[in-house]
Amino acid sequence: MTEWDQRARAAADSVRRLFGRRLLGMPFTHLARVDHPVSRPVFGPWNYWWQAHYIDALVDESIREHARGTDALARHARRLAQRTLVSVGIRNVGRFTNAYYDDMAWMLLAAHRLEMHGATHGPLPRGTRAHAGRALRRTISRGDTPDLGGGVFWNTAHDFKNLPATGPWSLFRARIGDLARAEALIDWSYTHLHDPSTGLLQDGIEIDPDGGTRRTPHIFTYNQGTVLGTLTELATRGHRESAARATDLVASVHAHLTTDAGGRLALRTHGDGDGGLFTGILVRYLALAARSPALPSATREVAARLVRDNAHLLWDGRESRSMSKTLGMPSSQVTVFSPDPAAPARESQPPGIPIELSTQLQAWTILEAAASLSE
Repeated sequence: MTEWDQRARAAADSVRRLFGRRLLGMPFTHLARVDHPVSRPVFGPWNYWWQAHYIDALVDESIREHARGTDALARHARRLAQRTLVSVGIRNVGRFTNAYYDDMAWMLLAAHRLEMHGATHGPLPRGTRAHAGRALRRTISRGDTPDLGGGVFWNTAHDFKNLPATGPWSLFRARIGDLARAEALIDWSYTHLHDPSTGLLQDGIEIDPDGGTRRTPHIFTYNQGTVLGTLTELATRGHRESAARATDLVASVHAHLTTDAGGRLALRTHGDGDGGLFTGILVRYLALAARSPALPSATREVAARLVRDNAHLLWDGRESRSMSKTLGMPSSQVTVFSPDPAAPARESQPPGIPIELSTQLQAWTILEAAASLSE
């Protein structure tokens, strides 16, 4: 086992102990609470799309543990991922769909990875596959329209097309082999949202009440990540333009979304809440690019450095805290990570402030990404 394996395992254990619980105490269920200690009621916000990334991280863990020969731990991670997916449907009043196409696209990506990478640990229940796959695909397809030249609407109001929905949907289309649709969605993104001055992708296009449109110019790290993920998948299948775009995008992320942090390159982050997950998503797809033989070696090296530098910073800035009083377990220790790799946890996540799932899940995702490169 490598050092990065051990670090990823420590992050996985801490996130599960802080946030993983049965849904209303029901057996064979599992969801991640959104904060610790719990500051929100049982039926308060539960952040559907954070659960999708929790499933993704559990799949990462299962793949890593299986590759290292620790199959019991791999099966445990996969079993929790399965239960989380089932519990999402229960918590969501018997449905896997909601009003936001981006939320559903994340859940679809996670469910698809769980199915594809879990063959050695048993298939998903048939009912879960049917609801989480067919229902999500059918519903998201309604947001993938010719309006504004293409792309995917953000939600069922159909007044905003953006990359948070288009990116993960294009990645899913690429992964299931629908390369033409994936390419069309990426082409739309570059035509309408690409900023030639930085090489980065902007957020989306809003439709005003009077029918006019305006671009939302925000640059979010996770949007670069899903586009990079799709480009890498397409490049792997021989699409040369996608390989060139992926090369340029990695260079743009390196040039415009990093700062020096003691000799390491810290990626830009977006605070807490939903933003606490954004950079972890980018790092997940930087690791995919770093592992892809379809990209130039120099690009892969830059992507790998960004993954490892941010993983190093998060690990070096971690803080060990005793949770015995809250969890009722004597001498219980968990590892708490900073929302920002450039700042230590004791400054950016001080004791006494509730710890959010999003920021800890981001750190876990980044450490799993580093472990995936350790070979």
